[in-house]
Amino acid sequence: MTPPSQAAAQARSPSFSSVEFRAALGMFATGVTIVTARGADGTLVGLTANSFNSVSLSPPLVLWSLARRAGSMPAFRAGSHYAINILAAEQHALAERFASKVGDRFAGVAWQEGTAGAPLIEGAAAVFECFNRSRYEEGDHVIFVGEVERCTHRAGAQPLIFHGGRYYTELPL
Repeated sequence: MTPPSQAAAQARSPSFSSVEFRAALGMFATGVTIVTARGADGTLVGLTANSFNSVSLSPPLVLWSLARRAGSMPAFRAGSHYAINILAAEQHALAERFASKVGDRFAGVAWQEGTAGAPLIEGAAAVFECFNRSRYEEGDHVIFVGEVERCTHRAGAQPLIFHGGRYYTELPL
């Protein structure tokens, strides 16, 4: 056995398939967000993401990730601000809409303009308005770290949950 101080300098090749990896990741229940921004031309941009996490309380930082090949990548890479809208249980249809290829995802959606221009989805359980602080390219995704400039939450809201490829709502134990 190799002592910890002499550990390998790089990871070993995976012993599993992409399908097995995705299935294992699906065992982690997450909340569901819609990340929104404005493109350089003022176009509204938004997508469903469950790759959201807190990073730091001081300064207030959060992160999320986006596939490098995503059509919205240019807007998020170049933009100075975005909003992370944590969806409430009753917003299941919005999660599906913003995950689809529908043309105008914002058509008929109630939203307000945030302080830096990013759309804020009405009825969200919580909203984080973020400065696009840093980006890290890893694998087939870009990790965005946002510095939270403003946040709000709806007291008592039940979150929308994603687990094993399906949406759920919180149930008390």
